[in-house]
Amino acid sequence: MPPLRKQGSITKKPDSCSFDRAQDRLRRNDKTSFPQQVLYREKQITIKSKFKKLWKYYILQSLLATAVLFILVLVLGKYKLVVISSMGATTFTVFAMPKAVSAKTRNVIGGHLVGLASGTIFYFITLPYFLEYPLVVGLAILLMVTLDVEHPPAAGTALAVVINEVSLDAFIIIMLSAVILSQCRYYLRGYLKDLV
Repeated sequence: MPPLRKQGSITKKPDSCSFDRAQDRLRRNDKTSFPQQVLYREKQITIKSKFKKLWKYYILQSLLATAVLFILVLVLGKYKLVVISSMGATTFTVFAMPKAVSAKTRNVIGGHLVGLASGTIFYFITLPYFLEYPLVVGLAILLMVTLDVEHPPAAGTALAVVINEVSLDAFIIIMLSAVILSQCRYYLRGYLKDLV
């Protein structure tokens, strides 16, 4: 086994193949460090090969996300753009990362319920906006993590409720959107791939 090599302040234990290549590069006085070159090549190859392998899924899942969000925009109208933005983030999570924990039905619906509840609480409390907005997001995060329904876009839902207004329409639209998106993921789970 090759000896440990000190690089900066980090001690690394390289595998024998990369260690030999690194020694060869040092002998040739290569200006780019070996680990940076390998990382760059791995990322470049991974992105290209992943896209080549899954290009149909990239297009299909992007089109599905576009269609679902198009319907939501038609239903919500242009006056609820903050709500649409949090649903856009949920759409990304559901269609680009369908296998992620935050894309599960429990997390999507539960997270948006927590966001709605947090936003409703702070909507009725009179605080300056520079305190109210961070506090509502902090409460939403605390409740989501505590209840094990982590869904990052739901923090945007909490903020949207505080900024816009609390209404039965907003509640129904947000929850209906969350249910529709999570059901799309559930029924298409055999066809959707993680794209991230």
